[in-house]
Amino acid sequence: MQEQAPALRYRIAGMDCPSCVGKVETALRRIPGVGNLALNYHSQTLRVELDEATTRRAALEDTVRALGYGVEPIGDLRVVPGAEGGPAMESAPEPSWWRTPKGRVTLLIALLVAGGYALSALLPDVGHLAFLPAALLGLAVFGRRAVLLARMGSPFSIEMLMSVATAGALVIGETAEASVVVLLFAVGELLEGVAAGTARSGIKALGALVPRTALLIEGEAAREVPAAVLEPGQLVLVRPGDRVAADGTVEEGESEADESPITGESVPVAKGAGSPVYAGSINGGGALRVRVTRTAEDNTIARIVHLVEEAQASKSPTARFIERFSARYTPAVILASALTMLVPPLAFGAEWREWIYRGLALLLIGCPCALVLSTPAAVASGIAAAARRGLLVKGGAALEAIGRVRTVAFDKTGTLTAGRPQITDLLPLGGTERTLLGLAAAVENGSSHPLARAILDRAALDAVPLRPARDRRALPGRAAQASVGGRLVEVGSPRHAAERCGGLDPSLAESIGALEEAGKTVVLVLAGGEPAGLIALRDEPRPGAARGIAALRDLGVETVMLTGDNRRTGEAVGRALGLAVMAELLPEDKLRAIAGLKAEKPVAMVGDGINDGPALAAADVGIAMGGGTDVALETADAALLGNRLSGVAALIRLSRATMANIRQNVAFALGLKAVFLVTTIAGVTDLWLAILADTGATVIVTLNALRLLNQPAEPDLAEEGA
Repeated sequence: MQEQAPALRYRIAGMDCPSCVGKVETALRRIPGVGNLALNYHSQTLRVELDEATTRRAALEDTVRALGYGVEPIGDLRVVPGAEGGPAMESAPEPSWWRTPKGRVTLLIALLVAGGYALSALLPDVGHLAFLPAALLGLAVFGRRAVLLARMGSPFSIEMLMSVATAGALVIGETAEASVVVLLFAVGELLEGVAAGTARSGIKALGALVPRTALLIEGEAAREVPAAVLEPGQLVLVRPGDRVAADGTVEEGESEADESPITGESVPVAKGAGSPVYAGSINGGGALRVRVTRTAEDNTIARIVHLVEEAQASKSPTARFIERFSARYTPAVILASALTMLVPPLAFGAEWREWIYRGLALLLIGCPCALVLSTPAAVASGIAAAARRGLLVKGGAALEAIGRVRTVAFDKTGTLTAGRPQITDLLPLGGTERTLLGLAAAVENGSSHPLARAILDRAALDAVPLRPARDRRALPGRAAQASVGGRLVEVGSPRHAAERCGGLDPSLAESIGALEEAGKTVVLVLAGGEPAGLIALRDEPRPGAARGIAALRDLGVETVMLTGDNRRTGEAVGRALGLAVMAELLPEDKLRAIAGLKAEKPVAMVGDGINDGPALAAADVGIAMGGGTDVALETADAALLGNRLSGVAALIRLSRATMANIRQNVAFALGLKAVFLVTTIAGVTDLWLAILADTGATVIVTLNALRLLNQPAEPDLAEEGA
């Protein structure tokens, strides 16, 4: 069996756009022994498997450096469960622009250009020679890179187009314009890097919320240790006002925690013994002793950062289409430029110098950078903006799909309702309430279903002892069964009881109907195949659920509740929240319901991520509720970390804003090029305006995408839960 090559991870400095990714990727794929290549320009990371028996690491690193990028090993790759990458948080600070290689080159060229203008003004006889140093320096820097890229499989790079245009300008004596071209190109590259750094800073700031140190409790004393060395099982002290250093569970103390960095929820959450706490949250007024449950590389913020970076790196359908388009567009521009230079002089006797000049301008205008960047820049900003609000989107494809949704289907228990039902009525048909409760609790012992937990909590509150039970099993959507005292005891839906008993007594059916009309969920306890009594439970709607549904209606989105509960209870909840209801659905019925909705229009399914997995997967978009749990982070296409239903409407708004931003970017990039194409052929556009058309468009497209980061939070997001 062939041994898998080791996984390496690098920080690639200066990789600021999709074009950079394409250049590095093309070059590295030509190296023998390279496999499973993954590049992310948002986080500036490279993950690669390398067969070092074929190629040394140094050769791979030298290839990246030769392309003009910095390369630095990040370290041993540690796998985050459920994800491909390694450490989810490497928050190396962004250097000041003038300290970067691009910044230094740009400043030097700018000084040489300024010196050229000053010298030509003082010594007019020098003329065009004053600009040669700036033009030749730019040509040396970018031309060398263009040649390397061509040798490594990228002959149609922007560096090649710019270098050809600069060399052509020098040949025809336009040294001043050649120097301005290389200066504007350098400035454009520099501004791309600054804008990309701004986009990265929001996610890096999230990772920086985790404190560097923690107070580790050893015996009766607490000592300060690096948070990175904490291990599961250790006990840490979190003082009032401190940030929590690790994911864990409260063992002692009571307080409130501000979890807004993780969930976007502005209202502090009460914490007591047994409550989960997340790294990066802020402790309120009471001291807490917290048992660590996750290492630094695996805490909730680290996982969110990692998943956001992976999502930003994934290509949306629109981005893939534009990449395919640009792959044909650039050669077509080169051909058009060549024809512009050759056809008028050869066919019509036009002046060579004039049409070579116009062809060179056309070459610069045709650079596809702004077009290629238009989609991934907007998608990355949209995903980062969502993460800041506790809305986790798992990729560009999901972000695009959310905006197309026209129907949202909700699970009831744990999604529309708080998921904490309580027993309201105990109606034994023989014996006492304690006997009825004891039978139900014996069957449900060990179950995590919300109704089961409510029965067990009531049994504990009433001090009803748990009787031993054997052969427990669940009939999904129907009942739970166990052998208690030698009898088969079942806790299930009225429909299941009616099937088992061959129908229900009319007075019993009337009692069930009255309870269900009141919005309660009814379960029957059967002992030996005969009804032993009724248990009624009610789960109240989440605070803000009605506002969340209303916000979706305002967006023109239809809503429907899919529940396994009885029709009368489901309709009572539906009336309270203002949405349609499909009730008494078994798990397979939910799948059929989703399929039916999908046949009409795009549909999203919102569930608690625990028992709604098949329906979440079957929908066009699956959205999990989960408060930062593993299930919410790993299930579905998106997750509402704060459990706020208004987050669904916020996701749709953000997706639509992102798609509008993409359309604006594409229209601007292509529209500007169309205008300059006409002016170039007409002889109006200078070379420096041509390069400005490309670099300026790239910067404007990037800045437009960054506007999504500053989109204000929706009012219902801030108010919900208050």
